[in-house]
Amino acid sequence: MATTRLSTKGQVILPKSIRDARAWGPGTEFTVEATEEGVFLRPSKQRRRLTFDEVAGMLRYTGPPKTLQEMDEGVKRELERRRARGRY
Repeated sequence: MATTRLSTKGQVILPKSIRDARAWGPGTEFTVEATEEGVFLRPSKQRRRLTFDEVAGMLRYTGPPKTLQEMDEGVKRELERRRARGRY
């Protein structure tokens, strides 16, 4: 049985043999549950990474195409609106 230690930052290192056996790499997210016996770690469900092509059409615009000048003016108006509200 492998052992580990809690660091001063509250971190626990999982032994390499366990990480390798479960294919848990850097960045793996876990849910943490307190149980009567201790703590239960479960890897969070992995979300499938989407490609740009899969998400590009989510924000549809049905009007005529905007020019770069019109886009710049729209961004400028929005910044002015947010600054007036004290957001930026």
